[in-house]
Amino acid sequence: MSLDPILTAAPVVQIHASAALLALLLGPVALYRRRRDRLHKITGYLWVLAMAVTALSSFGIWSFALIGPFSPIHLLAVLALWSLWQGMRQILAGRVAAHAQTMHSLYWRGLIIAGLFNFMPGRVVNRLLFAQDVWQGWIVIALGLALILWGGLRRRRMQRRGRSGKECRATRQRDAFFA
Repeated sequence: MSLDPILTAAPVVQIHASAALLALLLGPVALYRRRRDRLHKITGYLWVLAMAVTALSSFGIWSFALIGPFSPIHLLAVLALWSLWQGMRQILAGRVAAHAQTMHSLYWRGLIIAGLFNFMPGRVVNRLLFAQDVWQGWIVIALGLALILWGGLRRRRMQRRGRSGKECRATRQRDAFFA
């Protein structure tokens, strides 16, 4: 592993990667604190800012362009910005449950799925982690997508059985992880 791919990347890629890493690290703190206190608000606002910078900076990255300068990954950036807007509107309107669901969904589906695309051969993260064997990125993508699919199927099966996931905090956290 070498830091050269990120250190020699364009500034917009460095900003994008830094903001995404910050969002990845802050997400669990903001989303899973038991009490909704000052720390939750501070980390939450920082997470929203990091997510917005990540999404906005993606529009300056054109290395995977399919339609003009854009790619299907840019649709995820639009969805992320819309989700941030909706999540903030919901909490400001006092709809705490809707806010929590939107932000959880954005973290687990938006950030993680978009993050998996970075393991494609030729991408900076792939070169950073698998400099010699770039095909290993496909293994990471396959495992990540399999985990997401398994979680979705598991959640659907639990819903069919009538389980609401309200039994205990550990069950809710486990279900949110695989949602």
